[in-house]
Amino acid sequence: MLYDLCIFLYLCGVAVASLFSEKVKKMWRGERQAIGVLKEKVEPGARYVWFHAASLGEFEQGRPLMERIRKEHPELKILLTFFSPSGYEVRKDYAGADIICYLPLDTPRNARRFLRAIRPEMAFFIKYEFWYNYLHILRHRGVPTYSVSSIFRPGQIFFRWYGKQYGHVLRCFTKFFVQNEQSKSLLESIGINNVSITGDTRFDRVLQIKGQSKQLDIIDAFVAPRQGERVRVFVAGSSWQPDEDIFIPYFEGHSDWRLIIAPHVVSEEHLQQIESKLSGRKVLRYSKATPTTAAEADCLLIDCFGLLSSIYRYADVTYVGGGFGVGIHNILEAAVWGKPVVFGPNNQNFQEAQQMKQSGGHEISSYSDFAALMDGFIEKPETIAEEGQKAADYVSSKAGATDLILSQVAFK
Repeated sequence: MLYDLCIFLYLCGVAVASLFSEKVKKMWRGERQAIGVLKEKVEPGARYVWFHAASLGEFEQGRPLMERIRKEHPELKILLTFFSPSGYEVRKDYAGADIICYLPLDTPRNARRFLRAIRPEMAFFIKYEFWYNYLHILRHRGVPTYSVSSIFRPGQIFFRWYGKQYGHVLRCFTKFFVQNEQSKSLLESIGINNVSITGDTRFDRVLQIKGQSKQLDIIDAFVAPRQGERVRVFVAGSSWQPDEDIFIPYFEGHSDWRLIIAPHVVSEEHLQQIESKLSGRKVLRYSKATPTTAAEADCLLIDCFGLLSSIYRYADVTYVGGGFGVGIHNILEAAVWGKPVVFGPNNQNFQEAQQMKQSGGHEISSYSDFAALMDGFIEKPETIAEEGQKAADYVSSKAGATDLILSQVAFK
């Protein structure tokens, strides 16, 4: 069928691209080794629940479910698969799963070999994952299969006249746990009624992250008052160059604000680029900082991973990058701390951004937008707390998807 032809052509493209890209090479190698990993690590007679996440963001959505199942059903083991190296390489040592590997590309042979090796009791596909061959074999074998935190839009192939054949893949799911009413209505319009609106598990995850946040001595020293001055802190997370070109110039005329910048790309070239834009500031890289040196800096450059979700707590105002490129990053990690969140215009496909525009979220499209927003916060500092509270209330109001989903999953 056409789908299998497309997969074959994609496979050929990946094979060629792996010669030139280290990232693609890791994915290519990992996919080919996956069956061997399973044969080595699968315990005979063990009962496995399979979670598949395309990348890191989907992993975070599935994580609350994995950890609850692990806690409440210790008799079950967790298999976690990734498609992208950006997910696998970061979480390959995740302690919440028993086996972690890449998912081999969706050919009939790969799907049969993979499922024969693991024989899962149930499977969870996170958000956008619709692998035709894997899903059809799961259905043929009678394995309960769930789509979690999925979201559907009218433009997707399933709802177009030319996507009718591929749309049959949706009938392989035992149940859809979708984020909103539109998704439910779209599925029902093509005859799929096994749908429940449960929301997005990311809200549960960011509340979980907040409860597990780290105490950061260097940040504590950086934000501490000096000689009785009033401290205001601006935290920019997952920023790209277009984001930095917007917010950095503003603070040239507002030296009373301290900046914490955690760029999305932590490369030497990018770090030096940011430092050159902050030439009038005393900039310190986190990896070279001590509490003593941090207490003397007025801009802290985060050149490592894993700290951002804890750093947002120190902000007065937060900025989440990506909105002037492929799309904004995780604004919920900032909002959960009760902070106003600023982001760029490319957010139309992010439901939480659309909703947060009325609840502590602020879209900007230019430097003048950003400057006007920050000037307003400075003129009326009480609005910072008010907008932050709206953001925190929004996150709290959307929690509970994990409970709703697991209450509708039948465990043997």
